[in-house]
Amino acid sequence: MDQEVTLDDLWEALLSEEPPRIRKAWLALTDEEASAVLAHLRTMAAEAGWADVQRQAAAEALRVIAGLSE
Repeated sequence: MDQEVTLDDLWEALLSEEPPRIRKAWLALTDEEASAVLAHLRTMAAEAGWADVQRQAAAEALRVIAGLSE
């Protein structure tokens, strides 16, 4: 992850539901960071305890990320 991008900025972009912002944030991650982010997004999208808007945003991020590997 770019040193100038804060963790808050990263998550704001990933959960923005804006595909260009999601792609840019995702592609800036190292493989290790991407693995951790992917696991957290899956948790957010699937597990109870998250607000509907958070679950929806995580699901959209996962959809955009999945589209990058097609």
